[in-house]
Amino acid sequence: MRRYVLLAAVPAAFAAGLLSSHLMPNAVAQAAPPAPLTPQIIDIGAMTDEQIGKLVPNVGTLRSRTLVATQNGTVAVQSGNVPRHTHQDADEIQYVVSGSGTFWLGDQQREVHPGDLIVIPRGTVHAGSQNTSGEFKVLAIKLPPQAPTDIQWVK
Repeated sequence: MRRYVLLAAVPAAFAAGLLSSHLMPNAVAQAAPPAPLTPQIIDIGAMTDEQIGKLVPNVGTLRSRTLVATQNGTVAVQSGNVPRHTHQDADEIQYVVSGSGTFWLGDQQREVHPGDLIVIPRGTVHAGSQNTSGEFKVLAIKLPPQAPTDIQWVK
């Protein structure tokens, strides 16, 4: 009799473990919460490339510096040029601070200049392409924050 109880207990324990693993939420490694926001005024127009940061490896001439990071979105200043790409999980809004020229948005190049607001819904192909005066410098807002792996290059 004990043998039957033992033989029945092993598959029952396995089934219970399997069932509980599907009912319990998955453990997910969480990044440290963003630092609390602090009151500040940042002169983005006066920032030099050196103040913005080093070139982002393998991303054209892009330099980027995150200015604000919350769980809901990020704000960064970016300068330089980046090849055509998309983001599948983040919407992006760019405000052109300096530089003018053409910008890829969707399937066409459009003229941009300081003061333009570029709205880039997730999945939309975009890129700086040819500047005609000065290097592009933009304020880039990403909603929600862009994951490091959320960039798909487009030829």
